[in-house]
Amino acid sequence: MSSQASAAAKQAAGRRLRQPIVVVLGHVDHGKTTLLDKIRGTVVAAKEPGLITQHVGASVVPASVIEKLAEPLKKLIPFKLIIPGLLFIDTPGHELFANLRRRGGSVADFAILVVDINEGFQPQTYESIEILRQRRVPFIVAANKIDRIPGWRPQPDTPFIISFQRQSQRAREELERRLWDNVIAKLYELGFQADRFDRIKDFTKTVAVIPVSAKTGEGIAELLAVLAGLAQRYLQNRLRYAEGPARGVILELREQPGVGTAADVIIYDGVLRRGDIIVTGGLGGPVITRVRALLMPKPLQEIRVAKRELEPVEEVYAAAGVRVVAPGLEEAVAGAPIYVARDEEEARKLAESVRREIEALRIKTEAEGVVIKADTLGSLEALTEALKRKGIPIRYADVGPIAKRDVIEAAASRELNKYYGVILGFNVKVLPEAEEEAKRFNVPIFTHNVIYQLLEEFEKWLREQKEADKRRELEQLVRPGKIRILPGYVFRRSNPAIVGVEVLGGIIKPGYPLMREDGKRIGVIHQIQDRGKSLKEARAGMAVAISIRGHVMVGRHIDEGDVLYTDVPEKHAILWLTKYKSELSDDEMVVLKEIIKIKRKQNPTYALTL
Repeated sequence: MSSQASAAAKQAAGRRLRQPIVVVLGHVDHGKTTLLDKIRGTVVAAKEPGLITQHVGASVVPASVIEKLAEPLKKLIPFKLIIPGLLFIDTPGHELFANLRRRGGSVADFAILVVDINEGFQPQTYESIEILRQRRVPFIVAANKIDRIPGWRPQPDTPFIISFQRQSQRAREELERRLWDNVIAKLYELGFQADRFDRIKDFTKTVAVIPVSAKTGEGIAELLAVLAGLAQRYLQNRLRYAEGPARGVILELREQPGVGTAADVIIYDGVLRRGDIIVTGGLGGPVITRVRALLMPKPLQEIRVAKRELEPVEEVYAAAGVRVVAPGLEEAVAGAPIYVARDEEEARKLAESVRREIEALRIKTEAEGVVIKADTLGSLEALTEALKRKGIPIRYADVGPIAKRDVIEAAASRELNKYYGVILGFNVKVLPEAEEEAKRFNVPIFTHNVIYQLLEEFEKWLREQKEADKRRELEQLVRPGKIRILPGYVFRRSNPAIVGVEVLGGIIKPGYPLMREDGKRIGVIHQIQDRGKSLKEARAGMAVAISIRGHVMVGRHIDEGDVLYTDVPEKHAILWLTKYKSELSDDEMVVLKEIIKIKRKQNPTYALTL
């Protein structure tokens, strides 16, 4: 081979070096979409005609543009990029990121975690970090909205380091305080060593935090430079040349006018060509089909122009986003893996592998547990993991709308544990027949399109149910109480006996049985009155009149000055000592011990707990 041909071959191979796949995660309203838009807008502003490309569901920021933007930073961050650029997944949000799964990790190579420097960590921030940790995805933090720091003077599209130097001492100090309190300290609490990017010596051990403003563009240059440099340096083993059969994941399914269901796919490895046999996963089992068309947006110079027409291409190299048109994709499910097979025999083997992989995610585990449904395999996995972390068992988990059989599963679960006889639906519809069945069986259905809010709603309901049950059970229990019959305050001797009493400790209520100090039952409190008004209870320190029903006569069974106790049933006493100990006041606990002492004279094992 001539040196010229060799150089051409190397150049061709160089073009196929896979660019890292980057996702943007963070809490709602912390600026994920704005940041992506700003990155793309900055790239457009750099005016690199012909180099800026848009993929289906993703955008490429070329290396030449990153280097141009980072030119002022070369002294601080010296690097030369050999990767073609960065492929940003366009649709931010950790639910969609959850779809970017592959066995043993994630399709994403790197992540940007967006945190509002003023608000700090929020529920979705923690959830995003948990998914990143599970999938072992390295990340950097964009501490966004620095333009909202009091006294900050925006320097549009300026590197952070330069903008920071131009701020007042007060604004700089306030940034440092918020950066530490709201971002870096929170990362330390979660077990990550972190620091501002320009103070880090070893990026392999420390999470880089880059202060930015997605609104003004401050810090975007550093964000791209650090991201590209780290991705190139630490992911070289994964960024192989795009060769061999493609592997990817279905991001979304959509109707393509004129051709039916098409799949938006992220290809993370290899090459996908028109006519290839592909294997993916569906609700009814694996789907084996052949690529009819690959569609990509037309080459762009102005990436901001929305909804460009798609045009057919013959092949796509990793990493890329592409719309795949093929028969049978209406059976496929978002989040499913997609593989290219060399022949029919390999397709059958891959189909079996896909079937096992999907079955592992479609759970039927505990007899006692919640029923969960999600729109995609990825979000099903994310929801499953979130529930497992909270210790909530899962009876059944699958992809698709909430149907009648899900309600039947939940109703069966409720027979074992009423708190888990519920359905949690993430981003799915409830079919009419399921709604009717749920009303009939009184099965609660929770639906939401944000995982953490779905779990919050369920947990709130769970707390309320448990609290209501606890209140009901506590109402049924006889509380410890101790009273003394006041001398001179016998209003009626029997049928019912009415006497004035002082409550020495604990609580008395109508319906409570009473006993003497020798343990003999002497009747039940019928009413409690104070100055003619009926009371629901009387506590320590109160003097009230009570009526006592039963075979009791003052002067025969009880006398003025006698001390009486509530006759606490043994089962109640055990519950007070175990489950509801914290519900008793100090004086109630003292009285309960006296009652136990009295009871054990007749029954030595009364209220014994192991």
